[in-house]
Amino acid sequence: MAEFSVTVSTGDAIGAGTWNKIAVSLVGTRGETPPLRLDHPGKEFSAGAVEDFQVASPHDVGPLLLLRVHKAPLLLPAPVGPVARDAWFCRWFQLTPPQGAPLRFPCYQWLEGAGSLALRAGAAKVPWADDHPILQQQRQDELKARQDSYHWKTYSPSWPHCLDEKSVKDLDLNIKYSVMKNSCFYLKVSSAITELKLKGLLDRKGPWKSLDEMKRMFNFRKTPAAEYTLEHWQEDTFFASQFLNGLNPVLIRRCGHLPENFPVTDDMVAPVLGPGTSLQAELERGSLFLVDHGILSGVHTNLINGKPQFSAAPMTLLYQSPGGGPLLPLAIQLSQTPGPASPIFLPSDNKWDWLLAKTWVRNAEFSVHEAVTHLLHAHLLPEVFTMATLRQLPHCHPLFKSTGIGIGGFSELIQRNMEQLNYSVLCLPEDIQARGVKDIPNYYYRDDGLKIWGAVESFVSEIINIYYPSDASVREDGELQAWVWEIFSEGFLGRESSGMPSSLETREALVQYVTMVIFNCSAKHYAVSAGQFDSCVWMPNLPASMQLPPPTSKGQTRPEGFLATLPPVNATCDIIVALWLLSKEPGDQRPLGTYPEEHFTEEAPQQSIATFQSRLTQISKEIRERNQELALPYTYLDPPLIENSVSI
Repeated sequence: MAEFSVTVSTGDAIGAGTWNKIAVSLVGTRGETPPLRLDHPGKEFSAGAVEDFQVASPHDVGPLLLLRVHKAPLLLPAPVGPVARDAWFCRWFQLTPPQGAPLRFPCYQWLEGAGSLALRAGAAKVPWADDHPILQQQRQDELKARQDSYHWKTYSPSWPHCLDEKSVKDLDLNIKYSVMKNSCFYLKVSSAITELKLKGLLDRKGPWKSLDEMKRMFNFRKTPAAEYTLEHWQEDTFFASQFLNGLNPVLIRRCGHLPENFPVTDDMVAPVLGPGTSLQAELERGSLFLVDHGILSGVHTNLINGKPQFSAAPMTLLYQSPGGGPLLPLAIQLSQTPGPASPIFLPSDNKWDWLLAKTWVRNAEFSVHEAVTHLLHAHLLPEVFTMATLRQLPHCHPLFKSTGIGIGGFSELIQRNMEQLNYSVLCLPEDIQARGVKDIPNYYYRDDGLKIWGAVESFVSEIINIYYPSDASVREDGELQAWVWEIFSEGFLGRESSGMPSSLETREALVQYVTMVIFNCSAKHYAVSAGQFDSCVWMPNLPASMQLPPPTSKGQTRPEGFLATLPPVNATCDIIVALWLLSKEPGDQRPLGTYPEEHFTEEAPQQSIATFQSRLTQISKEIRERNQELALPYTYLDPPLIENSVSI
């Protein structure tokens, strides 16, 4: 009979402890022990506890392969009977044999109800490294259990497929918000709604009386960036800068030739470019840029307060002086069809005509951002990555470790973007190159994003090289290939034109792919999410809907017409509350590079994690030093603020 020491760590979250009975079985190459109860006087497994137990193996099981954990309800004498089932969050077990080094068995899972769970020692293992039938079987059993628990469904035609659950209440505890995060989230909702009700704004369906009245909404919450927006929202330089460093910094591209349906002339832009300068010369110099919201053309719109809303599909031409200076708007056309009813608006036009044209562009930015950049790219696709990870990679695998266009319009935009979505768009260096914006000045999203991409890529490369000695080892990892195939088939619907890999042939391709997944689920999500409230709390800068159609002629816009076009009071409140909630982490933050769940126990990956964290610290230092010189600091890619994954 051999005595083993067992140390158990229970999570410190609310409700993490349990009254249930816990036992373990030791599984080795020569057999398995019966369940060995973990018990000592007093209460065990309280939240935050780290406890030691002694167990005796009745026979020699040989070298340990697995630790099987058993959880059962506590039985009380009749007539009480079994205590109601309760969940337990186990962080890890550590087993110390009579002779030899301790073995750590990471868990980091909620165990709900009665049942058993097989845990492996913490060293990551690719499939071919498991040379014992018991370990091979455990891999298969774990994946089968996950695939039985998590099923794909089609939420809407042409959308990426998603988790087949009816509501959040039905989710497994392991993929739900923590109690703390959930509580913080609903407290924020309640406080925001109460404040706006007391101000008499939340239920008011009429239009705003003046721009000054809208400042009552602005007082709802303030941030330095929001205050800067209020002060500068009408300026051309600020309007243009938001294409670089606002909430949707991914559409601007260098203009090599003017689109045929955007007939801007030299005379139109002479007031900005200066006399004698031609558009052709500026095109050849590479100083013109285009933002095209053509994806909105003909999209169905919503009803708000019983009134139809309107949408535009604008094209915006911008100019960057070769000698530096701010990016400037040159011309705006509010449709994709030029003609007398679709004039080209210019900075030299009447003040209210030009301001209204820019506001229509900002409304288009809202629609494309929320439907495509935010919902599709930063939520629906990360859900695909997560689902495929849950279904195809076991814990031990190293890679485990109120709007103007409404829901119908959102669905249309997602379907349209899915038809043209390409792998290169999700890979930041390739996207920057394809859009021709690698040298446009003051593009902080690009500068900070490329630094973070590089840090993630170096980290991923180190981890991949630890576990994959060759390109052949990548090709031969069936779990890895199943993961990549499932993302291709369920997320990109098997569309080969997307350029999304359906398999991976080399370590280099694997590094890029995993970097893409991490970057899009962390840094890019934060970059396109954190600034939503800053951009929208002064509503004219980012209106979610427009109540009048786009202008078809010049010289007709007046201040009262501008106000009448903007969203009504209640719709403004609804969207600002929603974006306030979506912009800020509600609690339980885990910054990029922080891994409180220690799934890797080996020295090499731990060293790689430390190096990655050091690189992120240096990037943050550089960002903060630069921001000290900026009137409007760009903070949306500062590593300590970025979540490890999509969390809100």
